[in-house]
Amino acid sequence: MSNLEQKRFPIGEYQQPENICDIKLDEYIKVIKNFPEKLKNLIEDLSDDQLDTPYREGGWTVRQLVNHIADSHINSFIRLKLALTEDNPTIRPYDEAKWAELQDSVNMPIKPAMRMIKGTHQRWAALLKTLTNKQFERTFHHPEQNQNYDLRNYLALYVWHCNHHFAHIENLKKEKGW
Repeated sequence: MSNLEQKRFPIGEYQQPENICDIKLDEYIKVIKNFPEKLKNLIEDLSDDQLDTPYREGGWTVRQLVNHIADSHINSFIRLKLALTEDNPTIRPYDEAKWAELQDSVNMPIKPAMRMIKGTHQRWAALLKTLTNKQFERTFHHPEQNQNYDLRNYLALYVWHCNHHFAHIENLKKEKGW
Protein backbone atom coordinates (compact mmCIF):
# COMPACT_ATOMS: atom_id res chain seq x y z
CA MET A 1 0.00 0.00 0.00
CA SER A 2 1.39 3.41 -0.98
CA ASN A 3 1.83 6.19 1.57
CA LEU A 4 -1.12 8.05 0.00
CA GLU A 5 -3.33 4.95 0.23
CA GLN A 6 -2.21 4.44 3.84
CA LYS A 7 -3.21 8.02 4.64
CA ARG A 8 -6.54 7.66 2.78
CA PHE A 9 -7.41 4.34 4.43
CA PRO A 10 -5.41 4.17 7.66
CA ILE A 11 -7.41 1.18 8.94
CA GLY A 12 -7.94 -0.31 5.49
CA GLU A 13 -10.95 -0.09 3.21
CA TYR A 14 -14.25 -1.30 4.59
CA GLN A 15 -14.68 -5.06 4.45
CA GLN A 16 -18.20 -6.27 5.15
CA PRO A 17 -18.12 -8.94 7.87
CA GLU A 18 -19.48 -12.35 6.90
CA ASN A 19 -21.43 -12.87 10.10
CA ILE A 20 -22.32 -10.38 12.81
CA CYS A 21 -23.36 -12.16 16.00
CA ASP A 22 -25.14 -10.55 18.95
CA ILE A 23 -21.85 -10.13 20.84
CA LYS A 24 -20.39 -8.22 17.88
CA LEU A 25 -23.57 -6.09 17.68
CA ASP A 26 -23.10 -5.13 21.32
CA GLU A 27 -19.49 -4.15 20.60
CA TYR A 28 -20.62 -2.05 17.63
CA ILE A 29 -23.27 -0.28 19.73
CA LYS A 30 -20.61 0.57 22.33
CA VAL A 31 -18.45 2.14 19.60
CA ILE A 32 -21.41 4.30 18.50
CA LYS A 33 -22.14 5.24 22.13
CA ASN A 34 -18.53 6.09 23.04
CA PHE A 35 -17.35 7.71 19.80
CA PRO A 36 -18.28 11.34 20.62
CA GLU A 37 -16.25 11.35 23.85
CA LYS A 38 -13.34 9.57 22.17
CA LEU A 39 -13.35 12.13 19.32
CA LYS A 40 -13.66 15.04 21.77
CA ASN A 41 -10.61 13.81 23.68
CA LEU A 42 -8.65 13.56 20.43
CA ILE A 43 -9.40 17.07 19.15
CA GLU A 44 -10.22 19.24 22.17
CA ASP A 45 -6.77 20.82 22.44
CA LEU A 46 -6.27 21.55 18.75
CA SER A 47 -5.79 25.18 17.70
CA ASP A 48 -7.60 26.74 14.75
CA ASP A 49 -4.42 26.34 12.67
CA GLN A 50 -4.31 22.65 13.55
CA LEU A 51 -8.03 22.23 12.80
CA ASP A 52 -7.38 23.79 9.39
CA THR A 53 -4.61 21.30 8.57
CA PRO A 54 -5.48 18.60 6.03
CA TYR A 55 -4.98 15.05 7.25
CA ARG A 56 -3.19 14.32 3.95
CA GLU A 57 -2.22 16.23 0.81
CA GLY A 58 -5.42 16.92 -1.11
CA GLY A 59 -7.54 15.73 1.81
CA TRP A 60 -10.00 17.44 4.08
CA THR A 61 -8.92 19.49 7.06
CA VAL A 62 -9.61 18.24 10.58
CA ARG A 63 -12.41 20.85 10.76
CA GLN A 64 -13.97 19.45 7.58
CA LEU A 65 -13.62 15.88 8.90
CA VAL A 66 -15.46 16.76 12.12
CA ASN A 67 -18.24 18.49 10.17
CA HIS A 68 -18.37 15.56 7.72
CA ILE A 69 -18.81 13.14 10.63
CA ALA A 70 -21.72 15.23 11.94
CA ASP A 71 -23.35 15.33 8.48
CA SER A 72 -22.73 11.67 7.71
CA HIS A 73 -23.86 10.32 11.06
CA ILE A 74 -27.06 12.36 11.05
CA ASN A 75 -27.82 10.94 7.61
CA SER A 76 -27.04 7.45 8.88
CA PHE A 77 -29.37 7.86 11.87
CA ILE A 78 -32.16 9.02 9.56
CA ARG A 79 -31.55 6.05 7.25
CA LEU A 80 -31.82 3.73 10.25
CA LYS A 81 -35.14 5.25 11.26
CA LEU A 82 -36.45 5.08 7.69
CA ALA A 83 -35.55 1.39 7.49
CA LEU A 84 -37.31 0.74 10.79
CA THR A 85 -40.51 2.52 9.76
CA GLU A 86 -40.81 1.79 6.02
CA ASP A 87 -40.40 -1.30 3.84
CA ASN A 88 -36.97 -1.14 2.17
CA PRO A 89 -37.13 2.62 1.56
CA THR A 90 -34.92 4.19 -1.08
CA ILE A 91 -32.69 6.63 0.77
CA ARG A 92 -31.58 10.01 -0.52
CA PRO A 93 -27.85 10.07 -1.32
CA TYR A 94 -25.87 13.29 -0.99
CA ASP A 95 -22.53 14.53 -2.30
CA GLU A 96 -20.29 14.31 0.77
CA ALA A 97 -17.39 16.10 -0.95
CA LYS A 98 -19.57 19.08 -1.90
CA TRP A 99 -21.05 19.23 1.60
CA ALA A 100 -17.50 19.35 3.02
CA GLU A 101 -16.76 22.40 0.84
CA LEU A 102 -19.73 24.41 2.15
CA GLN A 103 -18.83 27.28 4.44
CA ASP A 104 -20.33 25.71 7.56
CA SER A 105 -17.85 22.84 7.13
CA VAL A 106 -14.86 24.98 6.16
CA ASN A 107 -15.06 28.00 8.49
CA MET A 108 -17.26 27.41 11.52
CA PRO A 109 -15.95 26.44 14.93
CA ILE A 110 -16.29 22.69 15.50
CA LYS A 111 -18.29 23.00 18.72
CA PRO A 112 -21.71 22.94 16.97
CA ALA A 113 -20.69 19.84 14.97
CA MET A 114 -19.46 18.15 18.15
CA ARG A 115 -22.79 18.89 19.86
CA MET A 116 -24.57 17.37 16.85
CA ILE A 117 -22.34 14.28 16.97
CA LYS A 118 -22.91 13.87 20.71
CA GLY A 119 -26.70 14.17 20.45
CA THR A 120 -26.97 12.01 17.35
CA HIS A 121 -24.85 9.27 18.89
CA GLN A 122 -26.79 9.35 22.17
CA ARG A 123 -30.07 8.82 20.32
CA TRP A 124 -28.51 6.36 17.84
CA ALA A 125 -27.03 4.14 20.58
CA ALA A 126 -30.23 4.27 22.65
CA LEU A 127 -32.32 3.20 19.65
CA LEU A 128 -29.85 0.49 18.60
CA LYS A 129 -29.99 -1.05 22.09
CA THR A 130 -33.75 -1.56 21.71
CA LEU A 131 -33.65 -3.35 18.35
CA THR A 132 -34.50 -7.02 18.01
CA ASN A 133 -32.63 -9.36 15.68
CA LYS A 134 -35.64 -9.17 13.35
CA GLN A 135 -35.36 -5.37 13.26
CA PHE A 136 -31.64 -5.59 12.46
CA GLU A 137 -32.67 -7.55 9.34
CA ARG A 138 -34.67 -4.58 8.02
CA THR A 139 -33.23 -2.90 4.94
CA PHE A 140 -33.05 0.27 2.91
CA HIS A 141 -32.05 0.71 -0.72
CA HIS A 142 -29.07 2.87 -1.73
CA PRO A 143 -29.78 4.00 -5.32
CA GLU A 144 -26.23 5.11 -6.18
CA GLN A 145 -24.86 1.69 -5.33
CA ASN A 146 -28.03 -0.12 -6.41
CA GLN A 147 -27.76 -2.16 -3.23
CA ASN A 148 -29.93 -3.00 -0.24
CA TYR A 149 -28.31 -2.64 3.17
CA ASP A 150 -29.55 -4.49 6.22
CA LEU A 151 -29.16 -2.64 9.50
CA ARG A 152 -26.71 -5.13 10.96
CA ASN A 153 -24.20 -4.58 8.13
CA TYR A 154 -24.94 -0.89 7.96
CA LEU A 155 -24.00 -0.59 11.63
CA ALA A 156 -20.71 -2.38 10.89
CA LEU A 157 -20.03 0.15 8.11
CA TYR A 158 -20.57 3.08 10.46
CA VAL A 159 -18.37 1.60 13.15
CA TRP A 160 -15.68 1.42 10.46
CA HIS A 161 -16.52 5.03 9.50
CA CYS A 162 -15.98 6.21 13.09
CA ASN A 163 -12.66 4.39 13.35
CA HIS A 164 -11.59 5.45 9.83
CA HIS A 165 -11.91 9.19 10.45
CA PHE A 166 -10.61 8.92 14.02
CA ALA A 167 -7.45 7.31 12.58
CA HIS A 168 -7.10 10.16 10.04
CA ILE A 169 -6.91 12.69 12.85
CA GLU A 170 -4.88 10.50 15.20
CA ASN A 171 -2.27 9.80 12.50
CA LEU A 172 -2.05 13.50 11.60
CA LYS A 173 -1.42 14.37 15.24
CA LYS A 174 1.34 11.75 15.45
CA GLU A 175 2.89 12.89 12.16
CA LYS A 176 2.91 16.54 13.27
CA GLY A 177 3.95 15.80 16.86
CA TRP A 178 0.86 17.50 18.32
